[in-house]
Amino acid sequence: MQTNVEWAPAGRILGDSDVRIWGMTARERLRRIYRRAGVAESAPPDGTVVLTRGTWVYDESVIKTLVARPGAVLVAADGEAVAAHVPAARADEAAAALEAGRDPGGLTRLSLEELSYNQELRKREEPILLKLSRENVRAVEARTFKGSYKGVTDLVTKHVWPVPARIVTRWCAMAGFTPNMVTFLGFLLVLGAQYYFWNGQFGLGLICAWIMTFLDTVDGKLARVTMTSSKIGNVFDHGIDLIHPPFWWWAWYVGAFHLASPPPAGWYVEWMSVSPLPLPELALAVILVGYVVQRVEEGIFMRAFGMHVHAWRPFDSFFRQITARRNPNLLILTPAWALGRPDVGFYLVAIWTALSLVVHTVQLVQAFATPRERVVSWLSR
Repeated sequence: MQTNVEWAPAGRILGDSDVRIWGMTARERLRRIYRRAGVAESAPPDGTVVLTRGTWVYDESVIKTLVARPGAVLVAADGEAVAAHVPAARADEAAAALEAGRDPGGLTRLSLEELSYNQELRKREEPILLKLSRENVRAVEARTFKGSYKGVTDLVTKHVWPVPARIVTRWCAMAGFTPNMVTFLGFLLVLGAQYYFWNGQFGLGLICAWIMTFLDTVDGKLARVTMTSSKIGNVFDHGIDLIHPPFWWWAWYVGAFHLASPPPAGWYVEWMSVSPLPLPELALAVILVGYVVQRVEEGIFMRAFGMHVHAWRPFDSFFRQITARRNPNLLILTPAWALGRPDVGFYLVAIWTALSLVVHTVQLVQAFATPRERVVSWLSR
């Protein structure tokens, strides 16, 4: 949430360095954080000033908290004072003290521990507060990249993509690519996967799909580490993520059951031939309806309790890694295609979607049956 500009404090950055992180100096990074936090260029004489040292790298959440806490000073782990929010009349005095690493005095110390839970990224982690130098710039980049990651997500994003995504994110930042450029490329790959799945060319479709999921990780991390996220970009990215999966599974259904060659003979084919139900169509209905209902349940939980259902209890966070979302479903479909049975993969996705829907429904029922004060994220405790 941005600060009301009419009452916003002024921002003042002390010192500078030519060491660049993600293609920008620490001072430029602070300017971007100030803009995102609604910090004004100047303050009236009776206003306040947020002072930060331009050779340090701050977590955005730290600056936003400091903006909302007049009369606070931020002290690093070694006791060095690095930022403060003071009355305008004390700005020069406080600036001199901070440049010497001293506490200006008369201020409340801001603890990093109280800022360790990030609700937006659904994780508990000490926020970033590091002094930037040529010797540690790569380590600081690695730390800020790690800090940009969601703590609760699917297993591919959490365990497979981090290292390659950091390399590509840095390359994009140095090349001047914006997050929206990456998102648009991902959108083209969404269309490519849709086309290939529909035409039964599952190998090419899976290549497009997996690259898209990788870029879906890169664009968000690029936005966070370069402080270039925007409301339009956020809507574009999340809108694509929300809408495209059902169309992929529908296209897979067409490619697997209306264009592909009949499966080899065996018990599976014999069982299918005597089934009284149109099983492919039933599976498609389960996948599509199951996906929509699960997202609706997540929305109900968010609206009722102000947090993601996946951040409620340890089990809920674990289940988010494997629930029937895009990446776990692709982990089912990819080996099924490799074994020459995209049809079987489709049925397995339907079964997993049904089971996941049961789990999410139970989660929602349990939450409404639990006293409201006890429905809080285990990560915030």
